[in-house]
Amino acid sequence: MDIVARVKNILLAPVKEWSVIDGESATVSSLYTNYAVLLALIPAVCGFIGNSLIGMTVMGMTIKTPIVAGLVMAIMSYAIGLAMLYIIALIINALTPQFNGKPDLVQALKVAVYAATPVWIASVLTIIPVLGTLVLLAAIYSLVLYWLGLPKLMKVPEDKKVVFCIVVLVSVIVVSVVLFGIIGALGGAAMM
Repeated sequence: MDIVARVKNILLAPVKEWSVIDGESATVSSLYTNYAVLLALIPAVCGFIGNSLIGMTVMGMTIKTPIVAGLVMAIMSYAIGLAMLYIIALIINALTPQFNGKPDLVQALKVAVYAATPVWIASVLTIIPVLGTLVLLAAIYSLVLYWLGLPKLMKVPEDKKVVFCIVVLVSVIVVSVVLFGIIGALGGAAMM
């Protein structure tokens, strides 16, 4: 798999790309090593650069996260972000039978991994901390990718796909809020 082509296709032609992804053989390990561990570095590294090296100017003062605290936050956000993918896959896989779909942990992880792509790519903007809030727009696009990929990869029948997608999306949002809350708390503790 060409990682650049996958990123381009999932962002620009997701309906077609989900069909390609659906037919690919993969493992948990290959999804992480060939895609997730590389792209998940973007928010960690760019966030560190933006927060600890560049900083944010507020009322004429530049505020920077101390280097050690910034490194701790980057490492923790990277690790938690990768763990979050697996947690989301477990949730998707557990919910799938309730909607007459075909549970398959690898397929569920494909959805979680590839739907995260817009957030990872947009995280380049966190180099300039004030632009970091634009990553929220990418998060909305990630939800669209979930919407498009979930029913296809998890083989959920047409009549169940809307409710299935809503339940999964709410679960993804809740897990994300909780895990990013943990990252924020750990980052705050690291700065003390």
